[in-house]
Amino acid sequence: MNALAFPGFVPDPAQSADIRLRVLSLGAGVQSTTLALMAAHGEVGPMPDCAIFADTGWEPQAVYDHLAWLRSPNVLPFPVHIVSAGDLRADLIAGAQGERWASIPAFTRTVTPAGSELPVYDEDENGDLVVVGSRIVATERANIGMIRRQCTGDYKIVPIRRKVRELLGIAGRRSPTSPVTEQWIGISLDEALRMKPSFESWQVNRWPLIERGLTRQDCLRWLERHDYPLPPKSACIGCPFHSDDHWRQMRDHDPEAWADAVSVDAAIRTGFRGIRAEVYLHRSAVPLDQADLSTAADRGQLDLWPNECEGMCGV
Repeated sequence: MNALAFPGFVPDPAQSADIRLRVLSLGAGVQSTTLALMAAHGEVGPMPDCAIFADTGWEPQAVYDHLAWLRSPNVLPFPVHIVSAGDLRADLIAGAQGERWASIPAFTRTVTPAGSELPVYDEDENGDLVVVGSRIVATERANIGMIRRQCTGDYKIVPIRRKVRELLGIAGRRSPTSPVTEQWIGISLDEALRMKPSFESWQVNRWPLIERGLTRQDCLRWLERHDYPLPPKSACIGCPFHSDDHWRQMRDHDPEAWADAVSVDAAIRTGFRGIRAEVYLHRSAVPLDQADLSTAADRGQLDLWPNECEGMCGV
């Protein structure tokens, strides 16, 4: 599928003839909301058979309110199914108590005290690293890292895929060897680098907003032009990918969500299996309620931090 990244892409008619189910992956954010409503207006087709929202259990109340509006009568002409793989918040707390968990992209902080002895490495004749000596750390050092992200797969992709297989009638059965499902994903043109083909032989991904050359700003303009409510940012309350501006907006305008995020941040500091370092929700690896939430723009810099959850999590 070599032309998907360009506006004007039209799905292969031969492939489309074999499609038995069209599903819109609904994050209830700006892009997927626009895509669903454009389909309802007949501006994108063929009409999807349904939309599926994967609930992590830790979405902001504004997202649940917006989802309820989308599911209300006379908004969408197709059903919106809600699926869940569990409560991400509860599972995160349990993980900090030593239980099994699906890791979120949280930040870790490892402190090397002053006076510690660290190895010095060099390459041998084979190019392998070997210890050639040691050195003493003169001052305390803090290293910040990031845990790998499993939450999107476990709490979004997997439950949606399970529901699709159920709707197709192939749950617990051998998968078809050619695409029978078309999944619509609300990635816009400004996020085209994040397009990924389906890894399932029975499913093909489609990006109608990119086909039409629409950016996120275009989606906002479309919603305003049709007098629709603007969707909230769809991402978990404690998502570590939040920008400082988003954290600040939460702190200043959604005190309940802020208090929840601060509480969870404090509860997950230690206890995770296989992680020796302390764990934090904020990228600076300090307690959330102590983090400097001024933005790069506030400091006269360009903020290059990506809004990761606007991809699969919150489209």
